[in-house]
Amino acid sequence: MAFRSAAAPPPVADHRGKRLSAEALVALRQRLDLLPARSPERKLLLQSTAALRGVSRPTPYCALHGHMRPKPVRRAHHGRPRKLGTIELECACEIIAALKLRTTNRKGRHLSANRAIELLA
Repeated sequence: MAFRSAAAPPPVADHRGKRLSAEALVALRQRLDLLPARSPERKLLLQSTAALRGVSRPTPYCALHGHMRPKPVRRAHHGRPRKLGTIELECACEIIAALKLRTTNRKGRHLSANRAIELLA
């Protein structure tokens, strides 16, 4: 009967694939910046980097494409409602305000905004 040693667990497959380190990307970017845009040496440089790091040929291209790219400060829909248009939103707000006014009792209590939205939906 064979026993397995408990010292080393079986290897787990990494589904993300291999990645290039940040240092390798910076060095590659610096070397590419020295070459002209249409130089055939650029292709050779990227191929040799891929072979050296043990990754596929498109990996350095993709890594360079996303490396050190500025992220947007605001969302694309900044200042505009995401779900409703401005006119529909104003109309809904007017209906909610009217509901709150019509449900006011003698003590000044009225329907909550959340409840009014639930009634509209």
